[in-house]
Amino acid sequence: MGIDQSEKMLKRAAELTESSRIEYRHLALEDYEYPAQDADIVLSSLVFHYVEDWDHLLDNIVRTLKDSGVLVFSVEHPVFTAEGSQQWLTDAQGKTLCWPVDRYFEEGWREAVFLGETMTKFHRTLTTYLSSLLDRGMVIEAVCEPQPQPDWLQRMPEMKEELRRPMMLLIRARKGR
Repeated sequence: MGIDQSEKMLKRAAELTESSRIEYRHLALEDYEYPAQDADIVLSSLVFHYVEDWDHLLDNIVRTLKDSGVLVFSVEHPVFTAEGSQQWLTDAQGKTLCWPVDRYFEEGWREAVFLGETMTKFHRTLTTYLSSLLDRGMVIEAVCEPQPQPDWLQRMPEMKEELRRPMMLLIRARKGR
């Protein structure tokens, strides 16, 4: 089952898949009725930082996972979302100085411009992501802060800037029995 608020994303997903077994639902993750002990795995790519009530959503996900079920998700890294604008600080000549990290421990809404569109995202700390999983009996199996691969850096020199701060956070957690 694929769930998304964006009709465009659902349409694109359907175009990229051929299985008649996949059901696509146009709704917010918060509005889905999560059946108990129903899923072996829940995957989420770059969605959770758009959800305000993380605790409620996570309770639903844990409930819908079967025993030993797995949650794998990616979010924008808390260092990336903390300040809000998601823009490098530059000097008067436009040279990149640093990535701003401000209000890190102040969780809440942030506005950023992405591909010319203003996006509203919910910033959480790394502690919130990890502790909320542990508090629900989830076993954290992997945490990854991916960085550009060496071959990317050779093909796209501008990717070197991506080594200066983490942009993404990936987590894999298993439901305890």
